[in-house]
Amino acid sequence: MQLCRFNDDQLGLVRGDEIIDVTAALKILPRCSYPLPKHDLFIAHLGAVRAEVEKMAEGASKRYALAEVKLLSPVANPGKVVAAPVNYTRHLVEAREDKAIHHQNQIGEIQRVGLFLKASSSVVGASAGVSIARPDRRNDHEIELVAVIGKSGRNIPASRALEHVAGYCVGLDMTVRGPEERSMRKSPDNYTVLGPWLTTADEIEDVDNLDLLIEVNGEVRQRANTRDLIINLAGLIEFASSFYSLHPGDILMTGTPEGVSQVFPGDRMVAQISGLGRMVVDIHRDQTA
Repeated sequence: MQLCRFNDDQLGLVRGDEIIDVTAALKILPRCSYPLPKHDLFIAHLGAVRAEVEKMAEGASKRYALAEVKLLSPVANPGKVVAAPVNYTRHLVEAREDKAIHHQNQIGEIQRVGLFLKASSSVVGASAGVSIARPDRRNDHEIELVAVIGKSGRNIPASRALEHVAGYCVGLDMTVRGPEERSMRKSPDNYTVLGPWLTTADEIEDVDNLDLLIEVNGEVRQRANTRDLIINLAGLIEFASSFYSLHPGDILMTGTPEGVSQVFPGDRMVAQISGLGRMVVDIHRDQTA
């Protein structure tokens, strides 16, 4: 099942080039009062929501053309965004060789440097686009497979890790190059783009064999397959959960392959991963400057 958040926080079932409005399925979510839960309610109750969606989908009267809606992040309230640095060997090589990427930072292997966190306030959907936060710096695109955690856990073994995944989406880990720590340079507003929708885990037969592709203005910039990950998704979940608990709605970005490059206002990125869809993301000038 492919579910999107669109327009004014509506819930949609994606069927080809059409979105069926199934917002009413959200009525099963529990009402909350302060203090609010630390997880995303939709993801935590995804099974129940899916059952409601299946009941109402065929009879739903509100339908929209996919091209006409505003796609929001499929996860509204991620507790945290966990990201994997240099998790493809060829990207590790290019990062070490290109001064404009490493900026005199030491680029270590992922097994040694570990993972990092991005601000949850950086998360947006495809339609929001990316506003260049630091036009005085190089700003790069990085396409990544994203897993959305569906079940809480700590010290999760790799053998059971995929049981904790609710679904997947395409991710862009936008990056400002410079001397600061990764978490700072990758956390400006709208520098974590998720979309175009959530593909539930049961739809993906082999998450370790998915093709990734990103084009900028029609030019292929990055092309790879998840089989080339240094630490695969199951290993990343084991690694992350050995340090902190994972909760429903947490985002796990698995790392980007070689080919990262600069983007500018006016550019259009088209990012896709096999089985997960294709999202169009425009680059804008920072309107807050």
